[in-house]
Amino acid sequence: MSIDTDVDEVVDTGYDDVEDFEADSVSLFEGDEGGLEYAQRQALVSLLKQRFISARTHPRDWQVLVENERVFRSRLNDLFLDLQVDRAREVAWKRQAQAEGGGRFPTLLHDTAWSREETLVLVHLRDRLRAGLAGGDARVYVDRDDLLDYVASYRPTHATDESGDEKRARNAVVSVAKAGLLIATAAEDRFEISEAVEPLLPLELLQELLEALQKANGTEPEAADAAPDADLFEADTQEDAE
Repeated sequence: MSIDTDVDEVVDTGYDDVEDFEADSVSLFEGDEGGLEYAQRQALVSLLKQRFISARTHPRDWQVLVENERVFRSRLNDLFLDLQVDRAREVAWKRQAQAEGGGRFPTLLHDTAWSREETLVLVHLRDRLRAGLAGGDARVYVDRDDLLDYVASYRPTHATDESGDEKRARNAVVSVAKAGLLIATAAEDRFEISEAVEPLLPLELLQELLEALQKANGTEPEAADAAPDADLFEADTQEDAE
């Protein structure tokens, strides 16, 4: 079972080099006709490369974006992309713009899918996040073993490859962490859950996934939080430049 979404890896944005350029300079190399300052270009590149940026995962990019939201929205619109900003959760993402009249624009994005195990990790993270925030926690944490146990609870009774299933579950945790949805802590096997998980997995899709998994495995999924959620990520990801 899978959902279409991004799995771009969070990478170093190279901000160590920012002091090499004048903060207010828009001419950064010979023949440069761009109109953005260095920090703005860095943030724009991060937004294009990553599935999302947030105040936790990309603090400098986030600050630049919220201070220049109209500029970023305009640049993305030139590429037929729409900027989405959730200031409450401090997360921003892009999605394909929809043409009026039902047509399709040229796109830099393409659909990809989370694996079955990655989908289960996301389902559990969303449930844990909402429960923690509802209980008054400012930050919500989860252990690696908790995630592995949850994935294992959906293992079909007829499955026999236990070692392979466990390996796929461990790889799923790594993939979700690389996507920026699990934030590393001082403890190797403990993570903070990114608030970006909630808009990534809206309630309607959560219910659909759990019902499908229950039907496929003959198991009862854990009860999901039933509070409405109108914000969601579109099922788009940036194509590999190669």
